[in-house]
Amino acid sequence: MNIKEAKQEIIDTVEAYLTKDETGAYEIPPERQRPILLMGPPGIGKTAILEQAAAECGINLVSYTITHHTRQSAIGLPFISKREYGGDEYSVTEYTMSEIIASVYEQIERSGVREGILFLDEINCVSETLAPTMLQFLQYKMFGSHRVPDGFIIVTAGNPPEYNKSVRDLDIVTLDRVKRIDIEADFDAFREYAGRAGIHGSILSYLEIRREHFYDVKAGLEGKRFVTARGWEDLSRMIRVYEKLGKPVTEKLVVQYLQSPEIAADYAAYYDLYNRYRTVYRIDEILDGTVGEEERDFRQAAFDEKLSLIGLLSDRLNRDFRKYCEDEDAQRLLFGRLKAMLKEPDPDFSSLRSELQREHDDAVRAGIASPEELRVLRLALTAVKGMPADAADSGDRGAEGKKAAVREWFSAREKARKEEAEAAGARLTRAFVYLAETFGEGQELVLFLTQLSAGYYSLRYVSECGNEAYYRYNRMLLLKERRESLKAEVMDLLEGPVAN
Repeated sequence: MNIKEAKQEIIDTVEAYLTKDETGAYEIPPERQRPILLMGPPGIGKTAILEQAAAECGINLVSYTITHHTRQSAIGLPFISKREYGGDEYSVTEYTMSEIIASVYEQIERSGVREGILFLDEINCVSETLAPTMLQFLQYKMFGSHRVPDGFIIVTAGNPPEYNKSVRDLDIVTLDRVKRIDIEADFDAFREYAGRAGIHGSILSYLEIRREHFYDVKAGLEGKRFVTARGWEDLSRMIRVYEKLGKPVTEKLVVQYLQSPEIAADYAAYYDLYNRYRTVYRIDEILDGTVGEEERDFRQAAFDEKLSLIGLLSDRLNRDFRKYCEDEDAQRLLFGRLKAMLKEPDPDFSSLRSELQREHDDAVRAGIASPEELRVLRLALTAVKGMPADAADSGDRGAEGKKAAVREWFSAREKARKEEAEAAGARLTRAFVYLAETFGEGQELVLFLTQLSAGYYSLRYVSECGNEAYYRYNRMLLLKERRESLKAEVMDLLEGPVAN
């Protein structure tokens, strides 16, 4: 299955394992909750989907790469204890608590949440001395004499032997005690995730053209050459920052993340071309509606060039859609807090800043908030720092004057937010108009709609704000597709065998 399907399978398993009966006991007893084993190539996103799954389920995540551990750190250190048997005292060996088990309890204390996921990576690459310990762990959920607390679900991950020479084959005894999920690289699943993660538009456009370069691992005389989903995502983050700083994105930078010289060189050349297309097509002018008629004659352009244009338009619009969603969430958070404070006789609005800062810090320390949730808290905190001085001090205006200042400040923010949302909708409409007038109702419009429909932020924007152009062209293409389908069915019937 692909990485998106694997994530849903993990979420479904977590929900099933944490379901309780009417007495409060788990429907599936902890000892019968099979650990999940994710098997797939390195860098495909196994750790990332566990972080997302834990955040969506609102539970803890404790992660370890088990190959970094020795037998002693995994099961604990031995010490001599005294026990009495049959009236006689004996010296016996016991073990301190495993570092891994201790981390689980520490995370429970930090977050206040008793349920979670314990994730152990590279499970099939452990040393000879640690292998029996791992078998005991998978069978009994114990390291040494200490058990993983109930409510924590075990997820492990490993790489197939073709990707790692140190891989150990798991025997049938072990495999018969796990819930195995095999994952394959899939660009379509990555593309859907990429919209929310903010993957650079040049990368998505390039991979639409060169899908075979999305995941590529080879071993030859020159050594290992590989390109992974992790490499593309990390490269995207660096490109965003380099562009912000005005630094050049060169092949020397790209090959540090895409460790295949051929693919790195190919993408670096495309990145330069992508930026030239940005100038040639005058993306901002298209979306602002100021591009001239003479700029629309790209009907004879190569498909790769058209795909780059669509990628440029989508990337620019997605920045609008993402900002809309984040601003909406931050404003909604502020609205709830301020609404409650405005009911107080003389509210201390300055306390909101320290309250949000404390919530942010607690969420970071607990480790159960998603990156999106943390960003919304930071945006709300930044907004509160810009609250007018009148809101902090009653002065001559009194409590009601202070409240009026806050209402005025919030209303101004809301007005600006709605204006930005409307401007984003206008740019989306102009993109549709430009593509329809330039290329007609062809594959270019279909690709543009497909990218919008696959994006989290674009779909949320359209569902909350609406966009007549989106609805119109979507209906138009669906009807066209249906007409073509009916036409094909009729032709099949006409060409079929004639009844006697």
